[in-house]
Amino acid sequence: MKKLIYIAFSVFMLVGSVNVAQAAEGKEAKELTEQQQVKLNQITQRVEEIKKMDKASLSQAEKQDLKAELTTMKKEAKAISNGGIYLSLTALLVIIIILLIL
Repeated sequence: MKKLIYIAFSVFMLVGSVNVAQAAEGKEAKELTEQQQVKLNQITQRVEEIKKMDKASLSQAEKQDLKAELTTMKKEAKAISNGGIYLSLTALLVIIIILLIL
């Protein structure tokens, strides 16, 4: 049983480390075009407006719309900037489980 756990752990770690390695070596600081910078600034301003809103007075449907809008803006911002290091959730869970077992 322990062999199976260690093999599974190794596989999950290898799968997770591939994403981190690709993110670390393949990404250089990319210059944003003027249009991308404008779009990123618009997204930032809209997020700040939403943060300053009084959300207690909104209806449930309006809150859901705001949440959906924030989600799409977050995806757009990530697509524009292409930043960050990616580590798979599976690898993190396996690490935690192995630490608990040992």
